[in-house]
Amino acid sequence: MSEQTYTMYVSVAHQQVSGDPYASPWEYKIEVTKEAFPIFEQLFTQIDHLEFRNFLRAHLPYIQYHYDRDNHDIDRRMMKVYALIHEYTDEDSKRFIEKLPFFR
Repeated sequence: MSEQTYTMYVSVAHQQVSGDPYASPWEYKIEVTKEAFPIFEQLFTQIDHLEFRNFLRAHLPYIQYHYDRDNHDIDRRMMKVYALIHEYTDEDSKRFIEKLPFFR
């Protein structure tokens, strides 16, 4: 018995996942199981929190951007988002993601 999948629309730029293609702009169409859907939302929420901490850190000139751990945490989560999209998307999107510099 196969698990039911749902069509979802992911916007990495807007950090959103939606079941409605007309609700907001999106870059990737994915077919996910019910269990996988909340993972995207959780990653986007974590990125949002880290970006707010970066905003606060930006007002402290003695901490240089490239030494900030939050930036690396954001990058790791973005890689996870793209890895999940790669797993659940179509072949054209997979080929595009595979060409991204961090996807090796």
